[in-house]
Amino acid sequence: MPSSNEVKSLFRAFLREGRKFPNYNIREYVLRRAREGFREVAGETNATKLDALWASAKEQLEVVKRQSVVYGLYGRKTKNILELDQQFKTKPA
Repeated sequence: MPSSNEVKSLFRAFLREGRKFPNYNIREYVLRRAREGFREVAGETNATKLDALWASAKEQLEVVKRQSVVYGLYGRKTKNILELDQQFKTKPA
């Protein structure tokens, strides 16, 4: 059964990998799914189910890592309107 620190580390790894997606929509989807997924199982106490969830989460993290690389290589190089809007809002005047 994973410790609390291991779970936090896995969650942070999901967030780090999610931020690597070049596409705004996919990036936000991955971040949202990571938060929702960890919240759904936050109160779980069954040890066998936790072990299964842990293994599944690690597999999903590997998928996210691979997909972020693929999207980085083959994704569109132009930004969508939401990314451009955020870019202009964060620039100092």
